[in-house]
Amino acid sequence: MAARAYWKGQIRLALVSIPVEIYPATKSGAAISFRQIHEPSGKPVKYEKTVPGIGAIDTDDIVKGYETSKGNYVLLDEEEIEAVKLESKRTLELVQFVDAGEIDILYYAKPYYVVPADELAEEAYIVLREALSKSKKVGLGQLSVRGQEQLVGLRPCGRGLVLEVLRYADEVNKAANYFRDVGNAKPDADLLDLAATLIDKKSGKFDASEYHNHYVDALKRVIAKKAKAKGKRVLEDVEEPAPVSRGSNVIDLMAALKASVDGKKKAPAAEEKKPPAKKAAPAKKAPARKRA
Repeated sequence: MAARAYWKGQIRLALVSIPVEIYPATKSGAAISFRQIHEPSGKPVKYEKTVPGIGAIDTDDIVKGYETSKGNYVLLDEEEIEAVKLESKRTLELVQFVDAGEIDILYYAKPYYVVPADELAEEAYIVLREALSKSKKVGLGQLSVRGQEQLVGLRPCGRGLVLEVLRYADEVNKAANYFRDVGNAKPDADLLDLAATLIDKKSGKFDASEYHNHYVDALKRVIAKKAKAKGKRVLEDVEEPAPVSRGSNVIDLMAALKASVDGKKKAPAAEEKKPPAKKAAPAKKAPARKRA
């Protein structure tokens, strides 16, 4: 396997040990990063470590500090930090099994593929996979990696297993802090039915390949054009969303939902309320967007 393993060791379930290798399941290929460049020279900008009132300093004089109060720090050297790091154990012990639905989506952080290390491990690996699938459970354990301990969940994924790094409780903000002011009233039954109909109409199987980061796609086109333009300025025309009518501050939710279910772009009520003078402006701009 060409990819580099994130972790190698064994999964332990009671007295059964399964040698495995763990590989990243995701990549950051869609992201585009920029460097700051000194335009007159075309060279990258470098950063110096500075201290207010002192200026540039030697990196050998830098230590790590934890701020206990405003402007007050506890200083730690590398030996003190290294002393508390956990030994990278080569065993992931599954200590508990929970229903998959019990783990809130907020706790899932990053997925990894888990594969058997060799042919001898495959039989036990398949047994574990099928047992988790049949019971619809997720196995929990803690993985020691690079001196730190991660909470992880193990679940079946097709012909294999996926290990999910989970967030600890103190890493997740409580939803109640944000939703406490949201009303708890029951919605109108007709509105609810229309919304459910719209959801049903737009339901389908998830296919990630159908979705693209249009900003990144446009940025790549600009970079390609700029590379061929020999320094000339290049702009990418991106189609903007259709303008929203501001004729009324009152949203006719029933009309909007009915129009959506019928496949219309706007609710009839909104079109009637829209001032005639404003109808011409979007029509003139439309051809310009289509030529982009």
